[in-house]
Amino acid sequence: MRGLRRDEVRLLVSYRASDRIVHARFGDLPEFLRAGDLVVANDSATLPAALTARRADGGSVALHLSMRLPGGLWVVEPRKAEVTPGDVLALPGGAVATLLAPYADSLRLWVARLDLPAPVLEYLRRWGRPIAYPYVQGAFPVEMYQTVYAGEPGSAEMPSAGRAFSPAVLERLAGKGVGFVTVTLHTGVSSLEGDEAPYEEPYAVPPKTADAVRAAKGTAGRVIAVGTTVVRALESAADEHGRVIASRGWTDLVVTPERGMRVIDGLLTGFHEPRSSHLAMLEAIAGRGHLEKAYSAALEDGYLWHEFGDLHLLLP
Repeated sequence: MRGLRRDEVRLLVSYRASDRIVHARFGDLPEFLRAGDLVVANDSATLPAALTARRADGGSVALHLSMRLPGGLWVVEPRKAEVTPGDVLALPGGAVATLLAPYADSLRLWVARLDLPAPVLEYLRRWGRPIAYPYVQGAFPVEMYQTVYAGEPGSAEMPSAGRAFSPAVLERLAGKGVGFVTVTLHTGVSSLEGDEAPYEEPYAVPPKTADAVRAAKGTAGRVIAVGTTVVRALESAADEHGRVIASRGWTDLVVTPERGMRVIDGLLTGFHEPRSSHLAMLEAIAGRGHLEKAYSAALEDGYLWHEFGDLHLLLP
């Protein structure tokens, strides 16, 4: 994307106990972990979830598919468009989206019924494109938005903290005795509203992953989440004592400093906007003071933000 291999992006490593900051490359990740640690990633694959729609008056609307709901309905985002219940949007290939009602009191998200000429994944492969925001220069195929371990398609936007992993990095982690397992959390579209809380998302923590987390915790290994989606999934699957249980469902969990962490010891993440709800989660892991020091170091040294940017490894 920047003329670099995935694992050549920059990595800022910060230690919350000492406030120590280290500048590295993502390919160096195994050097900062130790045998017995467990890396947990989100294997949800990214959908080409952006479509060009037409209103009844002929106007063009960018329609982002955010999340599939039970019953075959979808949460969608008509980007920068004034819409009302009952509006019918014409989609490519003879498809139609009917807007039914605002979703969960949101001002930007709607529940919609999609009438498609083919199964949704087949339809999106033919007509969709990856959701991209103005800071991404150029159009790229959906393959550029996938992690090397991606599995079931379902995320409206890339679980971007894992994009830098390469087969070589995974091999080096395994050779060092660092475990690697996955959860699935299908992400919806990002919130651009500072006061908008994260909404429910579907997740699954398989038995193999739950067993691995408990085993790591039982042997003083550190559980390192790859992205805030993994934090949300694992913390949702944990009981009040921090014991992770295999589970599947929908989570509306918002991790805050007041709630604290029950499972996660470290986090690999991108750099988030100051008003993002993700920052509250980071503060729960690292504390505000350490987070401010780390972000200041990243800004001073020119780290890049957003899904194709650089990464931050928060360690105890």
